[in-house]
Amino acid sequence: MSESPVTAAVEHLSGEIRRGALPPGTALPTHRKLAAQYGIAIASASKVYNRLQAMGLVVGEVGRGTFVRDRPAQREWDIDDEARLNSQSVDLSFNHPTWPGQSDLLRTTLRELASSGDLSALMHQQPPGGRLHERQIVADHLTQARNIRATAEQVFLVGGAQQGLDVAIRAFLRPNDEVAVDALTYPGFKMAAALSELALRPVPSADNGPDLNALADLCRRGAIRAIYVMPTLHNPLGWVLSAAQRKQLVDIARRHDCLIIEDATYAYLVDSAARPIVALAPERTIYVSSLSKSVATGLRFGYVVVPQAHTARMKRVVRASFWSLSSMVTAIATRWLASGTVVQQEQFQREDARRRQTIAREVLHGMGVVAHPSSQFLWLPLPDGLRMDQVVSALAARGIAASKAEAYATTQHAPHALRLGLSSMPLEQVRPVLTEVRHIIEHLPI
Repeated sequence: MSESPVTAAVEHLSGEIRRGALPPGTALPTHRKLAAQYGIAIASASKVYNRLQAMGLVVGEVGRGTFVRDRPAQREWDIDDEARLNSQSVDLSFNHPTWPGQSDLLRTTLRELASSGDLSALMHQQPPGGRLHERQIVADHLTQARNIRATAEQVFLVGGAQQGLDVAIRAFLRPNDEVAVDALTYPGFKMAAALSELALRPVPSADNGPDLNALADLCRRGAIRAIYVMPTLHNPLGWVLSAAQRKQLVDIARRHDCLIIEDATYAYLVDSAARPIVALAPERTIYVSSLSKSVATGLRFGYVVVPQAHTARMKRVVRASFWSLSSMVTAIATRWLASGTVVQQEQFQREDARRRQTIAREVLHGMGVVAHPSSQFLWLPLPDGLRMDQVVSALAARGIAASKAEAYATTQHAPHALRLGLSSMPLEQVRPVLTEVRHIIEHLPI
């Protein structure tokens, strides 16, 4: 049986996109022109673009048309990257949140910048760490939204939280320094630590947080130079430390003269957490966060807050490692911070994450899910007898990508579990995709 004209058009256009004949950003024909090109009805042309959009190959913009979507092919990612997917995959390995009006907001902001008085200033290189007035905007945001008081001089603008962690390591740690980390922790910190030849010392988990007694014992036994923590929405386990836990952690750090690196990348998702570690121990805490997860992963705007006594050293390291952030990116991000746009988007992301977690708990009920109610990800332990490699391969065969526990483990043996990101797919796909995940897991031979 011959294929339908709609299917033929979809196959032809998808093939052109995948082989690069239609590169990202290419404007595709109007519905009327596409219909004439393939000899189909205008309604059928709409079906063609809807199917291409469902495949993740194109994006439609109201009033402007349909464009080839920028989704890097799998071969463009290193095998260690979390974002390693081809355009046909359902991405549960990486959180890439979107929100209504995202494109329109960027378009409006670019128009505003284009009509601003001193546009040429965006062509100039920033001083290391950013211009003082833009660092002040970040400092004001931290005061109002995070209960963190810091001067503009303590804030350094960087290309995302990952770069912030790397710069913090370069500035304050040396090869072979011992760093206490959770037994399951953020893979990006593991990679940055490996590049700087740090010795990671795992701290086992207790109920809803690290085992702080084990941390204290570790500090007593060894020469722990720093403690890396995610006190507000831990990645991947989703815990949020209580005020008492934070105080105990700070007491341990002070008693053993340890630096604290506080990663607050996902902290915006929790609207009633205890005070950040940096507010409790500003003299020894490096605070790192970004707008990647709350606004856009491609914005690559982050910031690091350092103790007042170490600002000169941080400035030297920023200058030596990457000098300064893009003036254009900084202008966009600080406009959105100053206008309250970021706070609005954070609220949207919290509400959206709660909806996704509610669906996830319904679909995966009884499977031992570990997650915060407003987290963009969850931790899924696997049934006894199932190996994570086996499950990930089975999911990949059905076009679903997931992260294995070994990417997060700092111990020799990783638990057999998956970390599933929930924010990269449309909300309406969450239930069917997770239902498919459950079905695959439950029907694999043990």
